[in-house]
Amino acid sequence: MLFVIHCLDHQGAYPRRLEHYDAHRAYVAGAPLKVMQAGPLLDATGNTRIGSLLIVEADSLQDVQAFSEGDPFRRLDVWATVQIHAYVVAVGNR
Repeated sequence: MLFVIHCLDHQGAYPRRLEHYDAHRAYVAGAPLKVMQAGPLLDATGNTRIGSLLIVEADSLQDVQAFSEGDPFRRLDVWATVQIHAYVVAVGNR
């Protein structure tokens, strides 16, 4: 099943995001579930990272929650909010 992990950073967390970026990337790369897509969310200027969006495939919501809770951005207080939702692809151009 697919899930979307939608995360928004704390106000002013950009320096902390940069500091822990390599650890976050390594964590996502070694994920125990399948990461379909992942990347930063940007502000209105398109220049500053303000959050993250991940689409993952997993057996259960609990697996996704556990994965999310272990992410360095979550553990080191970069993300202010994390929402996880089941997701179904209805339309795609691939």
